[in-house]
Amino acid sequence: MKSAVIVFPGLNRDRDMIAALTTVGGTPPAVVWHKDTDIPDVDLIVIPGGFSYGDYLRAGAIAARSPIMSAIRGKAARGVHVLGVCNGFQILTEAGLLPGVLMRNASLRFVCREVTLEVTNADTRFTAGYKAGQHIQTPVAHHDGNYFADAATLKAVEDNGQVAFRYANGTNPNGSVNDIAGVFNRDKNVLGLMPHPENLIESAHGGLDGRALFANLLQVA
Repeated sequence: MKSAVIVFPGLNRDRDMIAALTTVGGTPPAVVWHKDTDIPDVDLIVIPGGFSYGDYLRAGAIAARSPIMSAIRGKAARGVHVLGVCNGFQILTEAGLLPGVLMRNASLRFVCREVTLEVTNADTRFTAGYKAGQHIQTPVAHHDGNYFADAATLKAVEDNGQVAFRYANGTNPNGSVNDIAGVFNRDKNVLGLMPHPENLIESAHGGLDGRALFANLLQVA
């Protein structure tokens, strides 16, 4: 399965994501610069974490208006899987590819620690490597991870099974409504999440809980 990583100015997790996709999938992803207007023929597009454009205006707001986003919208509309992690999640919401918004953490502080996630919907290509209700450990590192949606949007997200992961065991680090840590679009081929599964794919990293997400996406054992 072919993949691509989108790179924006100010990201600092692109190398981590490239390493994870290469390690798990066995093939390096294509690397696409944000000013490009085309993406190779791939099955998975990933927008990694960091601080695109220094998080000026709002986290992800400037990046969401980059030329490459039109190509990402087109690919997503044709069923290509799109994954946004941390800043990538923020970019996808700002671009209208995912519902809701990411606001400043309720504590008004940057948070960097490991959290517990509950797999809410395991019936997708992203999450089929887990079981519904399973708890996994994943690190977070963000200042604007407080997920919010208005009442109507939140009801639709919950009713449509668009919640992918929730913070569990009281580990919500940012005040996200309903403990939401990751959401899908309606078609379940676009996923945004604040935690960093790419940082727990090898025993040397302290755990393997993030590996199943990439293994299932890349169709490897």
